[in-house]
Amino acid sequence: MFRIIFIGVIAAFFFSSTFVFNRAMSLEGGHWVWSASLRYFWMLAILGVWLVIMGKARLGLDAIKIFFRHWIFWTVAGSVGFGVFYALITFSSVFAPGWVVAATWQTTILATPLVLLAFGRKVPLKALALTVIIFIGVILVNLEQASATGLREVLWGALPVLVAAFAYPFGNQLVWEARKGEKSFVPSIDHPVMDDPFCRVLLLTLGSLPLWVILIAVTTPPPPSAGQVMQTAIVAACSGVIATSLFLYARHHARSTAELAAADCTQSMEVVFSLAGEAILLGHVMPGILGWGGIALTMVGLMLYVTFQSRQ
Repeated sequence: MFRIIFIGVIAAFFFSSTFVFNRAMSLEGGHWVWSASLRYFWMLAILGVWLVIMGKARLGLDAIKIFFRHWIFWTVAGSVGFGVFYALITFSSVFAPGWVVAATWQTTILATPLVLLAFGRKVPLKALALTVIIFIGVILVNLEQASATGLREVLWGALPVLVAAFAYPFGNQLVWEARKGEKSFVPSIDHPVMDDPFCRVLLLTLGSLPLWVILIAVTTPPPPSAGQVMQTAIVAACSGVIATSLFLYARHHARSTAELAAADCTQSMEVVFSLAGEAILLGHVMPGILGWGGIALTMVGLMLYVTFQSRQ
């Protein structure tokens, strides 16, 4: 159990780089579209190299063939699950500190069962009720932020994250349904690439590319600085490769539902690491009583939710 928790916490540390660096790039004047899109262009290159190193180059080529065979499906799933999700996360960093975005992002625990219900899947209502605790915590965090910045900044910082919290599980659920092959509105894809997590990430990354191209063309942002290019590469490596690999490793080695729940619980540490990262790297002040209370409720709610789920 300790090993799984330790690895999960390390994964949360690397995941938090997303929120800290997005905020840093925003404060340095980097356009949010580049902060979002460059990460996925980097991810495409990193995933290609990773699959070759892992001896899965042939599987990667099969994934590309699967993408073109079902390009409409992957474009929709990738544009929503990766594109809309991350574009809104980076957009919110223009208006809110990274730790606030990270705390608000925990509402994806509430969004996920609602998305499952929308796909006709069964969800324990008691577990859904526990997510209200998380939502209250998020409200407290944003109320404190509103007292410091103003209602407009809070709305622009929080609402995009709330939408992103639904977009991410929606895109992932589309892929899950395609693997199951039980829904008529998604193609049934029965292929080994669907069992490899990195191939699935590659397929969703490829599917998100049209959205990034459209966003760049519509917003016509000024060219990114060398610093922004490097920071997006760091986020792609830390969050997209290292954190994902560690988290998947922890979940894969869980021998019971309790250990699986423990691995999921560790991701609440993203809020703490984002807060610490901004305080150290960006010199941000610590939250007040209301903010700390919101963080505590968010983390407790997440732990209660996954603990309840592990007992089902």
